[in-house]
Amino acid sequence: MGSLGSYFMDVVYSFTSCMVCFPGSPNLKINSRSFKILRLLGEGGFSYVYLVEDSKTHELFALKKIRCPFGQESVSLALKEVEAYTLFSPHPNIIHSIDYSVEADKSDDQAKTVYILLPYYRRGNLQDMINANLVNHTKFPERRLMVLFLGVCKALKAMHQYKVKGGPGGAKSLGKAKKVRKEAAMADQELVENMEMRASRRHREGDDDDEQENEPFLEAEVTMAQEGIAPGGERAYAHRDIKPGNIMIDDDGKTPILMDLGSMAPSPTPITSRSLALQVQDTAGEHSTMPYRAPELFDVKTGSVIDTKVDVWSLGCTLYACLVGKSPFEARSDETGGSLSICVLGGDWRFPDEGPQRGKQKAAPAEDAISDSIKDVVRKCLAVEPSERPDVDELIHIVQGVLETLPEDGSED
Repeated sequence: MGSLGSYFMDVVYSFTSCMVCFPGSPNLKINSRSFKILRLLGEGGFSYVYLVEDSKTHELFALKKIRCPFGQESVSLALKEVEAYTLFSPHPNIIHSIDYSVEADKSDDQAKTVYILLPYYRRGNLQDMINANLVNHTKFPERRLMVLFLGVCKALKAMHQYKVKGGPGGAKSLGKAKKVRKEAAMADQELVENMEMRASRRHREGDDDDEQENEPFLEAEVTMAQEGIAPGGERAYAHRDIKPGNIMIDDDGKTPILMDLGSMAPSPTPITSRSLALQVQDTAGEHSTMPYRAPELFDVKTGSVIDTKVDVWSLGCTLYACLVGKSPFEARSDETGGSLSICVLGGDWRFPDEGPQRGKQKAAPAEDAISDSIKDVVRKCLAVEPSERPDVDELIHIVQGVLETLPEDGSED
Protein backbone atom coordinates (compact mmCIF):
# COMPACT_ATOMS: atom_id res chain seq x y z
CA MET A 1 0.00 0.00 0.00
CA GLY A 2 2.91 2.36 0.82
CA SER A 3 4.40 2.03 -2.68
CA LEU A 4 0.97 2.44 -4.31
CA GLY A 5 0.39 5.60 -2.27
CA SER A 6 3.79 6.91 -3.26
CA TYR A 7 3.05 6.20 -6.94
CA PHE A 8 -0.28 8.03 -6.66
CA MET A 9 1.41 11.04 -5.05
CA ASP A 10 4.01 11.16 -7.83
CA VAL A 11 1.25 11.10 -10.48
CA VAL A 12 -0.59 13.90 -8.67
CA TYR A 13 2.65 15.85 -8.32
CA SER A 14 3.56 15.49 -11.98
CA PHE A 15 0.14 16.89 -12.88
CA THR A 16 0.01 19.70 -10.33
CA SER A 17 3.65 20.77 -10.72
CA CYS A 18 2.92 22.14 -14.17
CA MET A 19 -0.12 23.97 -12.79
CA VAL A 20 2.08 25.44 -10.06
CA CYS A 21 4.86 26.44 -12.46
CA PHE A 22 2.84 28.04 -15.22
CA PRO A 23 -0.38 30.03 -14.71
CA GLY A 24 -0.03 30.79 -10.99
CA SER A 25 3.67 31.62 -10.74
CA PRO A 26 5.48 31.94 -14.09
CA ASN A 27 8.50 33.45 -12.31
CA LEU A 28 11.10 31.62 -10.28
CA LYS A 29 14.13 32.78 -8.32
CA ILE A 30 17.43 30.88 -8.32
CA ASN A 31 19.56 32.49 -5.63
CA SER A 32 19.59 36.19 -6.56
CA ARG A 33 18.42 35.83 -10.18
CA SER A 34 14.82 35.86 -11.37
CA PHE A 35 13.61 33.76 -14.30
CA LYS A 36 10.40 33.50 -16.28
CA ILE A 37 9.31 29.94 -17.11
CA LEU A 38 8.42 29.72 -20.80
CA ARG A 39 7.67 26.04 -21.46
CA LEU A 40 8.42 22.44 -20.57
CA LEU A 41 11.28 20.98 -22.65
CA GLY A 42 11.20 17.41 -21.28
CA GLU A 43 10.68 15.20 -18.27
CA GLY A 44 11.74 11.86 -16.84
CA GLY A 45 11.64 10.14 -13.47
CA PHE A 46 11.64 12.81 -10.77
CA SER A 47 12.94 15.57 -13.06
CA TYR A 48 11.52 18.22 -15.38
CA VAL A 49 13.47 20.49 -17.73
CA TYR A 50 12.05 23.93 -18.53
CA LEU A 51 13.01 26.68 -20.96
CA VAL A 52 13.45 29.81 -18.85
CA GLU A 53 14.32 33.43 -19.56
CA ASP A 54 16.41 35.68 -17.33
CA SER A 55 13.99 38.45 -16.33
CA LYS A 56 16.73 41.10 -16.51
CA THR A 57 18.92 40.09 -19.50
CA HIS A 58 16.29 38.05 -21.43
CA GLU A 59 18.92 35.36 -21.99
CA LEU A 60 17.52 31.84 -22.41
CA PHE A 61 18.54 28.89 -20.21
CA ALA A 62 17.46 25.32 -19.51
CA LEU A 63 16.34 24.78 -15.92
CA LYS A 64 16.36 21.24 -14.54
CA LYS A 65 13.99 20.73 -11.61
CA ILE A 66 14.49 17.55 -9.59
CA ARG A 67 12.03 16.61 -6.86
CA CYS A 68 13.68 14.61 -4.08
CA PRO A 69 11.11 12.69 -1.98
CA PHE A 70 12.65 11.19 1.15
CA GLY A 71 13.84 7.61 0.59
CA GLN A 72 13.46 7.70 -3.21
CA GLU A 73 15.74 10.33 -4.75
CA SER A 74 18.32 11.91 -2.46
CA VAL A 75 19.57 15.47 -2.80
CA SER A 76 23.11 14.05 -2.85
CA LEU A 77 22.26 11.96 -5.89
CA ALA A 78 20.54 14.89 -7.62
CA LEU A 79 23.49 17.22 -6.99
CA LYS A 80 26.02 14.57 -8.02
CA GLU A 81 25.45 15.94 -11.52
CA VAL A 82 26.52 19.47 -10.47
CA GLU A 83 29.49 18.05 -8.57
CA ALA A 84 30.59 16.22 -11.73
CA TYR A 85 30.25 19.35 -13.91
CA THR A 86 32.74 21.19 -11.69
CA LEU A 87 35.43 18.60 -12.48
CA PHE A 88 35.36 18.93 -16.27
CA SER A 89 34.63 22.63 -16.67
CA PRO A 90 35.68 24.17 -18.95
CA HIS A 91 35.55 21.57 -21.76
CA PRO A 92 34.14 22.41 -25.22
CA ASN A 93 32.21 19.11 -25.42
CA ILE A 94 30.89 18.77 -21.83
CA ILE A 95 28.04 20.88 -20.48
CA HIS A 96 28.60 23.07 -17.41
CA SER A 97 26.13 24.19 -14.77
CA ILE A 98 25.65 27.93 -14.38
CA ASP A 99 23.98 27.86 -10.96
CA TYR A 100 21.98 25.61 -8.66
CA SER A 101 19.87 25.78 -5.53
CA VAL A 102 18.20 23.41 -3.06
CA GLU A 103 14.76 24.51 -1.87
CA ALA A 104 12.18 23.18 0.58
CA ASP A 105 9.25 21.55 -1.25
CA LYS A 106 6.21 23.71 -0.50
CA SER A 107 3.79 20.83 -1.02
CA ASP A 108 5.66 18.19 0.99
CA ASP A 109 7.91 18.65 4.04
CA GLN A 110 9.34 15.17 3.33
CA ALA A 111 10.87 16.38 0.06
CA LYS A 112 13.37 18.87 -1.31
CA THR A 113 13.51 20.38 -4.78
CA VAL A 114 16.83 20.83 -6.59
CA TYR A 115 17.15 23.39 -9.39
CA ILE A 116 20.09 23.22 -11.83
CA LEU A 117 20.54 26.08 -14.30
CA LEU A 118 22.15 24.98 -17.59
CA PRO A 119 22.92 26.53 -20.98
CA TYR A 120 20.09 26.31 -23.53
CA TYR A 121 20.88 24.86 -26.94
CA ARG A 122 18.25 25.85 -29.50
CA ARG A 123 19.10 22.96 -31.84
CA GLY A 124 18.18 20.44 -29.15
CA ASN A 125 19.89 17.08 -28.91
CA LEU A 126 20.97 14.29 -31.21
CA GLN A 127 17.68 12.43 -30.59
CA ASP A 128 15.77 15.48 -31.85
CA MET A 129 17.84 15.35 -35.04
CA ILE A 130 17.20 11.60 -35.43
CA ASN A 131 13.46 12.20 -35.01
CA ALA A 132 13.54 15.00 -37.60
CA ASN A 133 15.34 12.68 -40.05
CA LEU A 134 12.67 10.00 -39.57
CA VAL A 135 9.82 12.47 -40.09
CA ASN A 136 11.41 14.17 -43.11
CA HIS A 137 12.88 10.96 -44.63
CA THR A 138 16.34 12.50 -44.53
CA LYS A 139 19.66 11.30 -43.14
CA PHE A 140 22.77 12.75 -41.56
CA PRO A 141 25.49 13.77 -44.00
CA GLU A 142 28.16 11.20 -43.12
CA ARG A 143 31.06 13.58 -42.65
CA ARG A 144 29.03 15.89 -40.42
CA LEU A 145 27.87 12.90 -38.38
CA MET A 146 31.41 11.61 -37.86
CA VAL A 147 32.61 15.11 -36.83
CA LEU A 148 29.88 15.10 -34.16
CA PHE A 149 30.84 11.56 -33.14
CA LEU A 150 34.50 12.58 -32.82
CA GLY A 151 33.48 15.42 -30.51
CA VAL A 152 31.63 12.99 -28.21
CA CYS A 153 34.72 10.75 -28.19
CA LYS A 154 36.81 13.74 -27.08
CA ALA A 155 34.36 14.48 -24.26
CA LEU A 156 34.68 10.86 -23.11
CA LYS A 157 38.47 11.04 -23.33
CA ALA A 158 38.33 13.87 -20.76
CA MET A 159 36.26 11.61 -18.48
CA HIS A 160 38.04 8.29 -19.13
CA GLN A 161 41.47 9.88 -18.61
CA TYR A 162 40.62 12.58 -16.08
CA LYS A 163 43.72 14.01 -14.41
CA VAL A 164 43.35 15.22 -10.83
CA LYS A 165 43.93 18.95 -10.96
CA GLY A 166 46.67 20.62 -8.93
CA GLY A 167 47.52 24.23 -8.14
CA PRO A 168 45.03 27.05 -7.50
CA GLY A 169 42.72 25.95 -10.34
CA GLY A 170 42.54 22.40 -9.00
CA ALA A 171 41.93 23.57 -5.46
CA LYS A 172 39.14 25.89 -6.66
CA SER A 173 37.47 23.12 -8.70
CA LEU A 174 37.72 20.64 -5.83
CA GLY A 175 36.47 23.27 -3.38
CA LYS A 176 33.38 23.90 -5.51
CA ALA A 177 32.67 20.16 -5.74
CA LYS A 178 33.05 19.70 -1.98
CA LYS A 179 30.72 22.66 -1.35
CA VAL A 180 28.07 21.02 -3.53
CA ARG A 181 28.50 17.70 -1.73
CA LYS A 182 28.32 19.34 1.72
CA GLU A 183 25.15 21.25 0.84
CA ALA A 184 23.53 18.08 -0.50
CA ALA A 185 24.44 16.11 2.63
CA MET A 186 22.97 18.85 4.84
CA ALA A 187 19.72 18.86 2.86
CA ASP A 188 19.45 15.06 3.11
CA GLN A 189 20.17 15.22 6.85
CA GLU A 190 17.40 17.79 7.26
CA LEU A 191 14.97 15.38 5.56
CA VAL A 192 16.10 12.59 7.90
CA GLU A 193 15.51 14.82 10.92
CA ASN A 194 12.07 15.85 9.62
CA MET A 195 11.13 12.19 9.24
CA GLU A 196 12.43 11.35 12.71
CA MET A 197 10.38 14.19 14.23
CA ARG A 198 7.29 13.04 12.36
CA ALA A 199 7.82 9.42 13.43
CA SER A 200 8.30 10.52 17.06
CA ARG A 201 5.11 12.58 16.91
CA ARG A 202 3.16 9.65 15.45
CA HIS A 203 4.52 7.40 18.17
CA ARG A 204 3.45 9.82 20.92
CA GLU A 205 0.00 10.06 19.35
CA GLY A 206 -0.29 6.28 19.16
CA ASP A 207 -0.43 6.33 15.38
CA ASP A 208 2.72 4.27 14.88
CA ASP A 209 2.86 1.67 12.12
CA ASP A 210 5.31 -1.02 11.20
CA GLU A 211 6.28 0.50 7.87
CA GLN A 212 10.03 1.12 7.78
CA GLU A 213 11.20 4.25 6.01
CA ASN A 214 14.10 3.87 3.59
CA GLU A 215 17.29 5.78 4.21
CA PRO A 216 18.10 8.16 1.36
CA PHE A 217 20.49 6.63 -1.14
CA LEU A 218 23.79 8.49 -0.88
CA GLU A 219 26.30 8.23 -3.71
CA ALA A 220 28.80 11.07 -3.39
CA GLU A 221 31.72 9.21 -4.91
CA VAL A 222 32.52 11.74 -7.64
CA THR A 223 35.25 13.77 -5.90
CA MET A 224 35.68 11.34 -2.99
CA ALA A 225 37.07 8.88 -5.55
CA GLN A 226 40.05 11.22 -6.03
CA GLU A 227 41.20 11.04 -2.40
CA GLY A 228 44.75 9.76 -2.15
CA ILE A 229 45.54 10.55 -5.80
CA ALA A 230 48.25 13.19 -6.29
CA PRO A 231 47.69 16.15 -8.66
CA GLY A 232 48.28 14.95 -12.21
CA GLY A 233 47.34 11.39 -11.29
CA GLU A 234 44.63 9.69 -13.33
CA ARG A 235 41.13 9.04 -11.92
CA ALA A 236 38.98 7.57 -14.67
CA TYR A 237 35.21 8.03 -14.79
CA ALA A 238 32.63 6.29 -16.97
CA HIS A 239 29.52 8.23 -18.04
CA ARG A 240 27.31 5.09 -18.13
CA ASP A 241 24.38 6.69 -19.96
CA ILE A 242 25.63 7.72 -23.39
CA LYS A 243 22.66 8.02 -25.76
CA PRO A 244 21.42 10.49 -28.40
CA GLY A 245 19.19 12.27 -25.86
CA ASN A 246 22.22 13.11 -23.71
CA ILE A 247 24.19 14.75 -26.54
CA MET A 248 23.19 18.37 -27.13
CA ILE A 249 24.11 20.19 -30.35
CA ASP A 250 25.75 23.61 -29.98
CA ASP A 251 24.30 26.50 -31.97
CA ASP A 252 27.07 26.13 -34.59
CA GLY A 253 25.52 22.76 -35.56
CA LYS A 254 28.93 21.05 -35.45
CA THR A 255 29.85 20.80 -31.77
CA PRO A 256 28.31 18.06 -29.60
CA ILE A 257 27.86 18.76 -25.88
CA LEU A 258 27.72 15.75 -23.55
CA MET A 259 25.29 16.24 -20.68
CA ASP A 260 23.56 14.49 -17.76
CA LEU A 261 26.53 13.33 -15.70
CA GLY A 262 24.28 12.06 -12.89
CA SER A 263 24.96 8.44 -13.86
CA MET A 264 28.76 8.91 -13.86
CA ALA A 265 30.83 6.44 -11.81
CA PRO A 266 34.54 5.98 -11.00
CA SER A 267 36.21 3.39 -13.21
CA PRO A 268 37.23 0.63 -13.06
CA THR A 269 34.78 -0.95 -10.61
CA PRO A 270 35.94 -4.45 -9.52
CA ILE A 271 32.92 -6.60 -8.66
CA THR A 272 34.17 -8.27 -5.49
CA SER A 273 30.91 -9.72 -4.14
CA ARG A 274 27.46 -10.85 -5.20
CA SER A 275 25.84 -7.98 -3.31
CA LEU A 276 28.00 -5.44 -5.17
CA ALA A 277 27.15 -7.15 -8.47
CA LEU A 278 23.43 -6.76 -7.73
CA GLN A 279 23.89 -3.15 -6.62
CA VAL A 280 25.75 -2.19 -9.81
CA GLN A 281 23.17 -4.06 -11.92
CA ASP A 282 20.26 -2.33 -10.17
CA THR A 283 21.90 1.10 -10.52
CA ALA A 284 22.44 0.46 -14.23
CA GLY A 285 18.83 -0.64 -14.55
CA GLU A 286 17.75 2.68 -13.10
CA HIS A 287 20.26 5.10 -14.65
CA SER A 288 21.60 3.49 -17.88
CA THR A 289 19.06 3.57 -20.72
CA MET A 290 18.25 0.01 -21.75
CA PRO A 291 18.69 0.12 -25.59
CA TYR A 292 22.14 1.71 -25.13
CA ARG A 293 23.28 -0.29 -22.08
CA ALA A 294 26.34 -2.56 -22.37
CA PRO A 295 25.83 -6.33 -21.93
CA GLU A 296 28.10 -6.49 -18.87
CA LEU A 297 25.63 -4.17 -17.06
CA PHE A 298 22.64 -6.43 -17.82
CA ASP A 299 24.19 -9.41 -16.06
CA VAL A 300 26.92 -8.22 -13.67
CA LYS A 301 29.14 -11.13 -12.67
CA THR A 302 31.06 -11.48 -9.42
CA GLY A 303 34.78 -11.33 -10.22
CA SER A 304 34.27 -9.14 -13.29
CA VAL A 305 35.38 -5.53 -13.71
CA ILE A 306 33.08 -2.80 -15.02
CA ASP A 307 35.13 -0.13 -16.77
CA THR A 308 34.97 2.66 -19.34
CA LYS A 309 34.30 0.19 -22.17
CA VAL A 310 30.58 0.43 -21.25
CA ASP A 311 30.66 3.91 -22.82
CA VAL A 312 32.30 2.61 -26.01
CA TRP A 313 29.41 0.14 -26.42
CA SER A 314 26.89 2.96 -25.91
CA LEU A 315 28.76 5.07 -28.49
CA GLY A 316 28.35 2.24 -31.01
CA CYS A 317 24.61 2.08 -30.30
CA THR A 318 24.37 5.87 -30.61
CA LEU A 319 26.19 5.95 -33.98
CA TYR A 320 23.93 3.16 -35.28
CA ALA A 321 20.84 5.08 -34.11
CA CYS A 322 22.01 8.15 -36.04
CA LEU A 323 22.42 6.02 -39.17
CA VAL A 324 19.27 3.90 -38.89
CA GLY A 325 16.86 5.76 -36.59
CA LYS A 326 16.97 3.59 -33.48
CA SER A 327 19.37 1.55 -31.35
CA PRO A 328 20.57 -1.67 -33.06
CA PHE A 329 18.92 -3.75 -30.34
CA GLU A 330 15.61 -1.90 -30.51
CA ALA A 331 15.68 -2.50 -34.27
CA ARG A 332 16.51 -6.20 -33.90
CA SER A 333 14.01 -6.72 -31.07
CA ASP A 334 11.27 -5.09 -33.17
CA GLU A 335 12.23 -7.24 -36.16
CA THR A 336 12.27 -10.58 -34.33
CA GLY A 337 9.73 -9.90 -31.56
CA GLY A 338 12.36 -11.10 -29.10
CA SER A 339 13.60 -9.65 -25.82
CA LEU A 340 15.84 -6.61 -26.13
CA SER A 341 18.08 -7.82 -23.28
CA ILE A 342 18.58 -11.21 -24.97
CA CYS A 343 19.53 -9.43 -28.21
CA VAL A 344 22.09 -7.33 -26.27
CA LEU A 345 23.59 -10.26 -24.35
CA GLY A 346 23.89 -12.29 -27.56
CA GLY A 347 25.20 -9.39 -29.65
CA ASP A 348 22.26 -10.01 -32.03
CA TRP A 349 21.98 -7.02 -34.39
CA ARG A 350 22.59 -6.11 -38.02
CA PHE A 351 22.46 -3.25 -40.48
CA PRO A 352 19.22 -2.95 -42.51
CA ASP A 353 21.03 -3.86 -45.76
CA GLU A 354 22.53 -7.06 -44.31
CA GLY A 355 21.07 -10.51 -44.78
CA PRO A 356 20.53 -13.22 -42.12
CA GLN A 357 24.32 -13.49 -41.68
CA ARG A 358 25.82 -10.20 -40.58
CA GLY A 359 28.09 -8.75 -43.24
CA LYS A 360 26.18 -10.34 -46.16
CA GLN A 361 24.89 -7.41 -48.18
CA LYS A 362 21.34 -7.08 -49.47
CA ALA A 363 20.56 -4.73 -52.30
CA ALA A 364 19.92 -1.23 -50.94
CA PRO A 365 19.15 2.06 -52.67
CA ALA A 366 22.36 4.02 -53.21
CA GLU A 367 21.05 6.99 -51.23
CA ASP A 368 20.45 4.72 -48.20
CA ALA A 369 23.87 3.05 -48.31
CA ILE A 370 26.13 3.47 -45.29
CA SER A 371 29.89 3.72 -45.89
CA ASP A 372 31.71 0.52 -44.95
CA SER A 373 34.25 2.48 -42.89
CA ILE A 374 31.45 3.86 -40.68
CA LYS A 375 29.86 0.41 -40.33
CA ASP A 376 33.24 -0.87 -39.14
CA VAL A 377 33.30 1.75 -36.36
CA VAL A 378 29.92 0.47 -35.13
CA ARG A 379 31.06 -3.16 -35.31
CA LYS A 380 34.22 -2.45 -33.30
CA CYS A 381 32.25 -0.65 -30.58
CA LEU A 382 29.64 -3.43 -30.34
CA ALA A 383 32.00 -6.30 -29.52
CA VAL A 384 30.17 -8.23 -26.76
CA GLU A 385 33.47 -8.88 -24.95
CA PRO A 386 34.61 -5.54 -23.41
CA SER A 387 38.31 -6.31 -23.94
CA GLU A 388 37.69 -6.54 -27.70
CA ARG A 389 36.29 -3.01 -27.92
CA PRO A 390 38.67 -0.13 -28.63
CA ASP A 391 39.49 2.26 -25.81
CA VAL A 392 38.72 5.94 -26.34
CA ASP A 393 42.20 6.76 -27.77
CA GLU A 394 41.96 3.90 -30.27
CA LEU A 395 38.43 4.97 -31.19
CA ILE A 396 39.49 8.58 -31.78
CA HIS A 397 42.32 7.33 -34.03
CA ILE A 398 39.87 5.11 -35.98
CA VAL A 399 37.35 7.94 -36.42
CA GLN A 400 40.03 10.40 -37.55
CA GLY A 401 41.08 7.83 -40.15
CA VAL A 402 37.48 7.47 -41.35
CA LEU A 403 37.12 11.26 -41.67
CA GLU A 404 40.19 11.37 -43.91
CA THR A 405 38.44 9.04 -46.38
CA LEU A 406 35.01 10.72 -46.41
CA PRO A 407 34.26 13.34 -49.07
CA GLU A 408 32.99 16.78 -48.07
CA ASP A 409 29.24 16.85 -47.49
CA GLY A 410 26.90 18.85 -49.68
CA SER A 411 25.04 21.83 -48.30
CA GLU A 412 24.67 21.97 -44.50
CA ASP A 413 22.33 24.12 -42.46
